[in-house]
Amino acid sequence: MCELCKKLLNLCNTFHYKGENLCIIFLKTSKMRKLSFAIQCCTAVVVLLVMTTFVGCTGHGSDISVSQSGIDSLRNQIRELTKGNEMIARNLVTFDTLDFTVFSNQEWARLHESHSKDIKVNWPDGHYTIGIERHIADLKAMFVYAPNTSIKQHPVRFGSNNMTCVTGVMTGTFTMPMPVGNGKFIQPTGKSFTLPMCTVGIWKDGVMTEEYLFWDNQTYMNQIGLGK
Repeated sequence: MCELCKKLLNLCNTFHYKGENLCIIFLKTSKMRKLSFAIQCCTAVVVLLVMTTFVGCTGHGSDISVSQSGIDSLRNQIRELTKGNEMIARNLVTFDTLDFTVFSNQEWARLHESHSKDIKVNWPDGHYTIGIERHIADLKAMFVYAPNTSIKQHPVRFGSNNMTCVTGVMTGTFTMPMPVGNGKFIQPTGKSFTLPMCTVGIWKDGVMTEEYLFWDNQTYMNQIGLGK
């Protein structure tokens, strides 16, 4: 059952209609366990509307007992939950644009749309960097030897409060020399990679302040022909 409905049911425990707890009526009428999230929420709101309508219109105080403070509390909780869901949805859309457009098309001038100036980025090998300019430099380096690198799908995406979690599939082909330092290069193998990955983001004011990147580096090296 969704969080909104749990809160509604807790409040309904204090309300009665014709001697029966509204929580029981809610479950009997809606068959909540079998309904989708959207229908659960709609049914929950209907309960609120029915409660407020009876209080305002019927005047049958003996049939239903509802405090105004309880109704106001319920409305505030619905408002806060809705606000939180809208924020998560906006952050997920921003992240889609980051991977599908900004990263895949190397539009680094737009990285500030999703990353804060002082972002902390945690990489799969355990090291981390600070700052958007350093992150841009690291991302650019991935395209030097695999210029067609891209992320075009997010199979799983969800969020909670100020956090998002998104899985993706990074693809590309090792077609250009890979710099390894001291003027040395590894010659391209021509092999392609298809790498499952995951990104966890912590958001504030519409941008990420911290980012966690996850993928299997050994699988990556094996796929481009450099595994041992």
